[in-house]
Amino acid sequence: MAVNILAIETSCDESSAAIVADGREIKSNIISSQIDVHKKFGGVVPEIASRKHLEAISLVVQEALDEAGTAFKDLDAVAVTYGPGLVGALLVGLSYAKAAAFALNKPLIGVHHLEGHIHAGFLEHPDLAFPLVALVVSGGHTSLVYLPRRGEYVLLGQTRDDAAGEAFDKVARHLGLGYPGGPQIQKAALQGNKDHLDFPKAWLEEGSLDFSFSGLKSSVLSYLNRCKMKGEAYHVPDIAAGLQEAIVEVLSEKAVRAAKLKQCSTILLAGGVAANLRLREVLKARAEQEGIHVVWPSPLLCTDNGAMIGCAAYYKYMQGDFAPLTLNAVPNLSLFMQKN
Repeated sequence: MAVNILAIETSCDESSAAIVADGREIKSNIISSQIDVHKKFGGVVPEIASRKHLEAISLVVQEALDEAGTAFKDLDAVAVTYGPGLVGALLVGLSYAKAAAFALNKPLIGVHHLEGHIHAGFLEHPDLAFPLVALVVSGGHTSLVYLPRRGEYVLLGQTRDDAAGEAFDKVARHLGLGYPGGPQIQKAALQGNKDHLDFPKAWLEEGSLDFSFSGLKSSVLSYLNRCKMKGEAYHVPDIAAGLQEAIVEVLSEKAVRAAKLKQCSTILLAGGVAANLRLREVLKARAEQEGIHVVWPSPLLCTDNGAMIGCAAYYKYMQGDFAPLTLNAVPNLSLFMQKN
């Protein structure tokens, strides 16, 4: 008999519920996005996000069950993201999941948001072998993670300030491109010359696998301010292309360096920015030069979604790794055992 898990994800501005069987088969994956709501503010407003999750949660769960042809009584467990993320948003999904698990007398499984993103890759590449290196890139996270085996996560490097997606969002807002910034920057960059503007790349101290994007962001904004003060025209596509190239080069170079350091033959790209076509292109080319294979999820699974939570939860289910009904939201939850 298949293990059917209802998985819920509400860590930021997507309300998502999915039914996943045996950690591989996506029976349904319903995502209710709040992009149109937050677009006018240029970013996510936590209080509004929480209220929208409250409105959507019951509806997306029911739609997930209907699309999967599954009833509550057919579920084997309820999984939910409990951190990191916006605390109010997390609490909506967590409260629903705890109530459902209690009412159904089924196990509750708490999942780390980044663990979900990493497992999105296993949904479409179930034969991925360990050890491997994961590059997790999103609006809130930029991390290099070593996975010696399933369930073990060793932090190799992370951003010291802004995440890559955050840099995209902030620059896109100043360029008037709208929210979310990543897709808009990518679209504009297609019409630009990536070599016209040479924005700084933060490599940090020798051998470091950490990232820093605040200096790059400040450099782009300073360039915009100088142009405005002097009354000079600037070309938005060139700025977008230059910014994108500076971010992609550092991410790709350090991911390949990490894989070589850990003698891994596979890099798993995950998170919202993993949908960026230029990042995929550059990372794949650099990795192949070193005999390293790169995989990533399809664009839908790069975003926050319930299916990735259901995949991660399945392996916890098989180990009997269940959470108590006292489980609370942890907005700054850490996934990593250590950094080396």
